[in-house]
Amino acid sequence: MGDDAAAKKDSPFTLALIAGGIAGTSVDVSLHPLDTLRTRLQSPQGFMKAGGFQGMYKGILSAAIGSAPGAAAFFSTYETTKNVMKSINGDKEEHWTQHAFASSCGEVAACLIRVPTGVCTQRLQVGQFNTLSEVMSDTFRTKGIRGFYVGYGTTVAREIPFSFIQFPIYEKMKTVWSDWQGSPTNPVQGAMCGSAAGAFAGGVTTPLDVAKTRIMLDKPEEGAAPKYKGTLNTLRLIAAEEGPLALYKGIAPRVTWITIGGFIFFGAYEGATSGLWKTGLW
Repeated sequence: MGDDAAAKKDSPFTLALIAGGIAGTSVDVSLHPLDTLRTRLQSPQGFMKAGGFQGMYKGILSAAIGSAPGAAAFFSTYETTKNVMKSINGDKEEHWTQHAFASSCGEVAACLIRVPTGVCTQRLQVGQFNTLSEVMSDTFRTKGIRGFYVGYGTTVAREIPFSFIQFPIYEKMKTVWSDWQGSPTNPVQGAMCGSAAGAFAGGVTTPLDVAKTRIMLDKPEEGAAPKYKGTLNTLRLIAAEEGPLALYKGIAPRVTWITIGGFIFFGAYEGATSGLWKTGLW
């Protein structure tokens, strides 16, 4: 099938699974240094004490391990939910609320994978541990399985508003562009739409990203209570101790990461989807 045929069809579960995995790995591996920069800027000990510009690829193994299944979980859930809602709606024209709800469901599913790998990645990025096996064994020894899901609620609280902003804008931009040129958008055009939508959403949700980082990096002494508890409490505490502007620490690398990453991510996803359609297996 051609690109136009692929663009007009809804992506089935397995196609979204594979294409999403390819897209996620492409972004997380290629832009890992930017993510390390963001994490260190947001860390409570400060940028230089967290490692500065050295060892920018620390934590790349755990990031790579989680990227494919995390992205695959997101897109397969997103496409499946979107198709179910479209069917319930009688296959009428898609509404932005469908994209928002479907993307939120996708984020909840993806975070089940992203959070454990994110905890390991960020603790390696700021030098709390030296190897993946070390951070995994210490986290399990001190907190059990729950230790890998520290910050899950805050991560979801960040991702849902991010998706509510990004995906309706992304889908709307593609529709407007498609109507303007009289044909479906190609992978490059789709990537540009995803990049622009992600950059805006990323800037708006930066305070939630800062809160998520602080909660994941919080490592109290054994028996001591954690400093950062819950999203709202963490936001209030950061603002009170460091000033409101501290809630936007790391906004430049975050928006840059999402802008470039969004282009690669959506380009790889739509390119993989188009290429896989041509195999005739779907």
